[in-house]
Amino acid sequence: MAGLRELAAPFVVCGPSGTTVRTRLKQLTDVDVEVLRQVGAHLGTLASRDLKARCRAGLGHDAGAWAVRKRELTPVSSARWAGAITKASHDQWALARRCAHAHIQSLEAGVRTLRHRLSLPLGQKGSKHAPGGYRNRREWHAKARRLHVLEDRLQRARADWETGTVHVVRGGKRLARARHHLTDAGLTEARWRERWEAERWFVQADGESGKRFGNETIRIAPDGEVSVRLPAPLAHLANAAHGRYVLTGRVTFAHRGQAWADRVAAHRAVAYRIHYDTTRGRWYVTASWQKPVTRTVPTAAALAEGVIGVDMNADHLAAWHLDTHGNPVGDPRRFSYDLTGPATHRDAQVRHALTRLLHWATASGVKAIAVEDLDFTAEKTREKHGARRRFRQLVSGIPTGRLRARLTSMADQTGITIIAVDPAYTSRWGAQHWQKPLTISTRKTTRHDAASIAIGRRAQGYPVRRRTAPPRTHQSDGCGHRTAQAEPETPGREGPRPRIPGPRTRSVPPDTERTRATRTPNTVRDVRSKQEWVQDSLLLTE
Repeated sequence: MAGLRELAAPFVVCGPSGTTVRTRLKQLTDVDVEVLRQVGAHLGTLASRDLKARCRAGLGHDAGAWAVRKRELTPVSSARWAGAITKASHDQWALARRCAHAHIQSLEAGVRTLRHRLSLPLGQKGSKHAPGGYRNRREWHAKARRLHVLEDRLQRARADWETGTVHVVRGGKRLARARHHLTDAGLTEARWRERWEAERWFVQADGESGKRFGNETIRIAPDGEVSVRLPAPLAHLANAAHGRYVLTGRVTFAHRGQAWADRVAAHRAVAYRIHYDTTRGRWYVTASWQKPVTRTVPTAAALAEGVIGVDMNADHLAAWHLDTHGNPVGDPRRFSYDLTGPATHRDAQVRHALTRLLHWATASGVKAIAVEDLDFTAEKTREKHGARRRFRQLVSGIPTGRLRARLTSMADQTGITIIAVDPAYTSRWGAQHWQKPLTISTRKTTRHDAASIAIGRRAQGYPVRRRTAPPRTHQSDGCGHRTAQAEPETPGREGPRPRIPGPRTRSVPPDTERTRATRTPNTVRDVRSKQEWVQDSLLLTE
């Protein structure tokens, strides 16, 4: 078919490379809270100073400059705290650098689209792959002004990229802007100040294998005892040996607690972060560690028991179970979620939907789930879709990156393989070939259900299109076997019958005799008592 882009081959998604668990710090005394506040504020000031130095160095930063920064921080903290601060600053600068590159690509796409549409006559209709001209002179003038704005932004972004300049705000740009719009953000100045200071605190440290319980700076023993190595200026607050402060409460990790306990008992590296939630007024500790990358299962082995195709949408997951031949089994399933409200609610909704999906896959005995390799980075721009605001909001609401990352991480614990396929034409072809045939009086197949079948068949290597039935007069032998997905040695496979002479196969040799006597005549003289059938004794020999 001309005009269709080439489809990418499906691939097995790699498993997660790390684990993160979080729990609450309970039974803290007022002294414990005050010590954590002072440690976080002191180290946060040092982290802000170090990030400023790292951003000032830009592209000229090297290992020598990193060592200088670390030596400057060591006297006012410790060698381990200095290492944690400098590494965090470097990682934040690198993240800002990648975001700047993505921003440049987005601006270039917008400028390219605007220039194309402005060059077309007014009212010219667009094609399937390119937008048309603007509707009237007023819209053309507004887009011409926006083109100048984007070109100016692109020029500044490219200049910053060439010089290595990044724009970073410790605590977040969104929270910093909210300071000027407290009423719209629903915050008072005191509440904003409390949240701003808590976001800029720094109480985190990377682990080190071979050290006691995997971390010398923030240490959590197997029995849940939490101790923090205090910076040098705060050493007078220590209540334990070697300048350490032991918190009163004990912690337990309910989620993957056994994995954490095994790692701590073996003195393997575990990174910790202590942070304060101003909304709930609670302290939390987050533990994270790296894990060996799970060896990917071959695609043929993962698809040995069939596959579940999943179509991701803005408010639900549409899934259907396919057997090894690509045929839908049973009824489709829908796993709904609500992505309105705060980020914690949205994340919980996604996790609950994925949990139900994995439970259904486990009960069905399937070892593979097929999803689309979606990326809507270029699909959410104003320049591409113009006034189609509802469509842009719909596309922006689909949690593609978060959902696939969550699904990969959760499926790794159940032994289910995730297969990513090319998303091209899945909804269109699924609705064209599968929606109407699978709609019955007791089941209404939606377009999303049909798309899940297309996704599953693409993961299995089958074409999306259903097999075409042969003509009515040749449905048995004239067009060969009718199950295109079955192998020749598959039991129960329908194949062409052997062409043995006889009426069942409608194959009569040219020298055979008549197989039936003449009809009874209407005359009384030649009437017979009954009809006689003459049949070849060697009709079927096999």
